[in-house]
Amino acid sequence: MLRLEERMAKALEKVNNDRYILSIAVGQRADDLSKGAKPLLEQNTQNMKYTDIAIDEIGNGLLVIEGLIDKED
Repeated sequence: MLRLEERMAKALEKVNNDRYILSIAVGQRADDLSKGAKPLLEQNTQNMKYTDIAIDEIGNGLLVIEGLIDKED
């Protein structure tokens, strides 16, 4: 498993390195998970914190943040 710094870097890449957007997205997703949403990760998430699951979902491209425009076009 990747270290937290590596997982955060991967997730930040998906949001154009915007820490503000990432923190809001992680917070909202963690809240959804705490209310019973099913994790999108294939690995066993039983011993993971909701915020870690959210970071990995975003970093792996499983969770797309709406309203985020890719600045590379």
